[in-house]
Amino acid sequence: MLVRSLHILFWLFIALAPAPALHAQTDMPLSENATPADQDADEEKKKKKKDKEKEEAEVSFFTTALDRFNAAFFARLGLNLFAMFVLIRLIYFPVYRRRDYFFTFFMFNITIFAISFLLNTKSSFSTGAAFGLFAVFSLLRYRTEDISARDMTYLFTVIALGLISSVIRGSILELAIINGFIVVAAFFLDGNILMKTEFVQTIQYDNIDLIKPEQYEALLQDLRQRTGLNIHKASVGKVDYLKDSAVIKVYYYQK
Repeated sequence: MLVRSLHILFWLFIALAPAPALHAQTDMPLSENATPADQDADEEKKKKKKDKEKEEAEVSFFTTALDRFNAAFFARLGLNLFAMFVLIRLIYFPVYRRRDYFFTFFMFNITIFAISFLLNTKSSFSTGAAFGLFAVFSLLRYRTEDISARDMTYLFTVIALGLISSVIRGSILELAIINGFIVVAAFFLDGNILMKTEFVQTIQYDNIDLIKPEQYEALLQDLRQRTGLNIHKASVGKVDYLKDSAVIKVYYYQK
């Protein structure tokens, strides 16, 4: 999982990296009628310019100025973390009770926010960034043990929140509205508001006499008594008649 995550961040970095600046007017090659002296002077001028840019870059690297980390940065970060807290702690966790994804969700979000902000501080959200966003989502194919489609959707959402919070060029009110819209949509769709959240679990079942279609209701009743879950649907998978067992996927709602 770690290797695939680094792979994703690498391709995001490549896609969001700003394109090299166009050469200035003074860097244009001289005409064919230019004398050797003019060509030498032009080369010397280019060399001095590159040396000056290199020196300025080194000076700016070792300076203690914090130009990028201004009030706008902390406002973006604060709104992003607030949206993440509401989405993961107040919507996701009360329903699924999964503590193991807290680190994954928050670190994905914060890392994507930091990379996108640093790469897009002085440029608008380019087409390359849009393709980078698509590349991130298309590369999210890694499957660890059992990552459900719903968990993958939450991972998609936390990455989108980090990207939106870091690259949006609107006001802080517009950012708050967009983040709020995403969080509210998740709350209504997966917060037991519009419909109950359905859970799925795979079990090994030993009474294969009840897996016949005419014994379906008896099968559900037996599964409810054995598991204590509010099972409303079951589907039979692999059946092993040598061991008198079957793999059954049960669907249930939390009480």
